[in-house]
Amino acid sequence: MTRTLTRLCHRRFRDLCLAGVALLAAAGCGGAKGQDSKIGRDERGGARPAPVVTTKVEARDVPMFLDGLGTVTAFKTVTVRSLVDGRLDSVAFREGQAVKRGTLLAQVDPRPYMVQLHQAEAALARDGAQLQGNKVDLDRYSAVGKAKLIAQQQVDDQGALVGQLEGSVRADRALVDQAKLMLDYARIRSPIDGITGVRLVDPGNLVHPSDATGIVVVTQIDPIAVLFTLPQDDLPRVTSAMGEGKLSVQALSRDGTSVLATGELALIDNQINVATATIRLKAVFANPKHALWPNQFVKARLLLGTRKGALVVPAVAIQNGPQGTFVYGVDGANKATPRPVEVATIQNDLAVISKGLGTGDTVVTEGQFQLKPGALVEARASDKGSAASEGARKGRRLAESNQSGRQP
Repeated sequence: MTRTLTRLCHRRFRDLCLAGVALLAAAGCGGAKGQDSKIGRDERGGARPAPVVTTKVEARDVPMFLDGLGTVTAFKTVTVRSLVDGRLDSVAFREGQAVKRGTLLAQVDPRPYMVQLHQAEAALARDGAQLQGNKVDLDRYSAVGKAKLIAQQQVDDQGALVGQLEGSVRADRALVDQAKLMLDYARIRSPIDGITGVRLVDPGNLVHPSDATGIVVVTQIDPIAVLFTLPQDDLPRVTSAMGEGKLSVQALSRDGTSVLATGELALIDNQINVATATIRLKAVFANPKHALWPNQFVKARLLLGTRKGALVVPAVAIQNGPQGTFVYGVDGANKATPRPVEVATIQNDLAVISKGLGTGDTVVTEGQFQLKPGALVEARASDKGSAASEGARKGRRLAESNQSGRQP
């Protein structure tokens, strides 16, 4: 009896296990069937158009810029030193004061030079009186000599003495001028228009022309200059543009968002930096509001000219592939087709197209990464604000990649 019950239990357990396996298999088949049907729906749903943003190819006048990093430098910098030895009596300027050429900056004790001037004037008066008396004697000797009453040698000696005294008078006058000059040098004046820096010597100290530090540094910042560099490959374009006239340069903030000043290109350096393969240029700016300051880092933007009627698209539309640059164009059937293009240059958020597109063609600016050749698209007009900002970022990446030879 016990054995029979054991067999029945084993049989029931086996049936339950088989039923569970059958249920799991059925569930798996059902899931697979559902997955197959879902895949089928996805494959059939692949024909749905992909949402993209598009824009039209435009023809417009595009200013051609070259950007480089620059440093603001003072137009003139002078270390003001004393031209005479003496004690510094007083300082007549405030630190950071705007001064004109000839403005009194400091005063050296003038008394020693006043004494020298008085001595020179006294010597001049003495020698002048002697000269006057000997000229009178020469006139007398000449008259007597004509009457043969004295020897001609005496007349000639008196003429030579007059000549010597005339030389002494000239030397005395030069000493007077020198003493006046030294007295004037005791009043130290600004040699240029500019702004004074930190006072380097306090009143009461002895100053000398050989002092290394000087009294103060005066810096001219209106006008002011900017030194910036460009790749040497841009040199032919710059020299060609300079041959046609003056070139405008903008000084921008370091992030390139605001224009600080506008000036002109003054010169191209006479040699290329072989270490960096760059050429240095200098631009001069009017700076009445002191927006530019010496040693400030800025972004210099050189305007080479304007390309008339250039075909442009947002820089964000440009893609890079194994065959080069291309854009996705949209035809009348709302199908996306890759179109190879040649990019002449990137200017801010715009790419100038030299080949591959025509005016009025439609190109994709957003959603390119989900497209394949021949894919259906659902296009909407681009948002100018977001497209401009994204295009500017893409333009900077493309410009950097073109200069360095890297892919963006």
